[in-house]
Amino acid sequence: MSSKYLKSLSTEDYDSLVDKLLVIQNNSCFICNEPIDKNIQTINIDHIQPLANKGKDSEENFAATHESCNKSKQDADLKIARVLNNLKKIQIKAFEADNKSASLKHVLVNYGGSKYKFQHKINNNSIEFSFSELGDNKIYNTPIHTDSLADVSSFFLNVPLEYVYHDNIINPRGINSSISKLVKEFSKKNPQLHLGLARLEENCIKIFDGQHKAVAQILLGATHLLLRIFIKADIDVLTETNTNAGSTLSQVAFDKSVMRQLNNTLYNEKIKQYQNDHNLKEDDFSFSEQNIVEYFKGENANLKKYIIDSIKHSITEAPENKLKDFLDREGKAKDLPISYSAFDKTFLAIFIDSKNILNTPIDYRSDEGMNPRELEINQCIGILNILAEEIYINKFNPEIGVSQIENKILKKQDNTIQDEHLIAYRMSKEEVMYNWLIYIKFVIKNYFSNTGKLFSENSMLQEKFDDQLWKNIRNFIVNLRDLPLWKDRSMASTTFSGKRNYDYWENIFKSGKTSDGVHAIAKPLNIIEMIK
Repeated sequence: MSSKYLKSLSTEDYDSLVDKLLVIQNNSCFICNEPIDKNIQTINIDHIQPLANKGKDSEENFAATHESCNKSKQDADLKIARVLNNLKKIQIKAFEADNKSASLKHVLVNYGGSKYKFQHKINNNSIEFSFSELGDNKIYNTPIHTDSLADVSSFFLNVPLEYVYHDNIINPRGINSSISKLVKEFSKKNPQLHLGLARLEENCIKIFDGQHKAVAQILLGATHLLLRIFIKADIDVLTETNTNAGSTLSQVAFDKSVMRQLNNTLYNEKIKQYQNDHNLKEDDFSFSEQNIVEYFKGENANLKKYIIDSIKHSITEAPENKLKDFLDREGKAKDLPISYSAFDKTFLAIFIDSKNILNTPIDYRSDEGMNPRELEINQCIGILNILAEEIYINKFNPEIGVSQIENKILKKQDNTIQDEHLIAYRMSKEEVMYNWLIYIKFVIKNYFSNTGKLFSENSMLQEKFDDQLWKNIRNFIVNLRDLPLWKDRSMASTTFSGKRNYDYWENIFKSGKTSDGVHAIAKPLNIIEMIK
């Protein structure tokens, strides 16, 4: 974002500001900390804290940089850019010395860590120690905790960097690109909830888990690290546990449905914060989604995601949503027909526009039952309920589930699989569902066009549906469900053999044939006929 203040300066005043900043910065670039000579180098003035993050457009928020540093900076915030530039220097130095990526070891050494051994004495259920090498001769005492399940002992300690080492046996990994995100999170004072883990070996405290969080904290100026330190731990057990966490247990990511729930909570917290900051009552929603996005400028992209995820979460988890009982949130269940991933890529992707942030007040026309977001949520739920009633409820049998359905048909082991169950199973395949849900969107669009109703294709569900449109949607779903192919068991070896791509089913619905010319349905789908 350009600076109105800088644009208002004359050439003479601009040069004077450069001189003033260079004096403050000891004639060094704010980002790389290397010397600046304005007579032979091109200099930029930039905001230290970006205007988008509520930085001031005034002298105290400016810094002088090399033009090349400013153009190649890794972050809009100059303080973060400086931190990441320092890390880049460490990485280059490590590669030149060892031909390896930098790790926590290199960062610790660069910031005065890994100097001293941890002198201590264990007395029953506590550990005594001091930091005398730092001039602190006080004897400290902290309790030792024993894990009754794993039978390992550990203690918690805020350790000066001078006593911290990197455990390159259990965790030899270098620093990866995720570090920049962690630096930004810590700089926002967002606590990272997992403590670093270390072990005590030969009087050295060695971090084996959480090295990226440790690096981020050190880069931002932390002089101590809060650690859980294991005593006399079996190195093989720790190595196996640390490996399993990243592979077998896959602890590195949240399930998408859980993530949506978290983002829904974050959005509601932002609403409360906006109300507090503007002295609004809890029941005052006279501001819009766009107002919130603009107010929290530094979190623009995240806030838009929070808003859309909140809408999707409200639809999916609504108590009145009858389809939610048929959603598999774990991605591993064999008794439910629709995976959350498929639901997300089909229904939510088709009916919720991820870029549609509203300018109308959050409570706009709520008292009339015409609030656009409430209509969107309720009408999505209405469509889902029709699907549940016509395809799944009392038709799909969770006890039979979805495992090996087509294979059982081929092996003539399908006596217990009723036609209604088979129909629901086949219609729930992601590539199939996506294509017939597109037709439901066509049904809605066609109705609005024929009735002369003005609408935006990306926000159709924010317009109230007439009773006739609801009948059209239900009729389409019933007629689609009753097509012979869904219960045709001879197709287990052809049309329904294995996973198909989206285009395969698009071709079937448009032409009546598979991509290799085999008839799957009698004729192409016609929405006018299908809504009768």
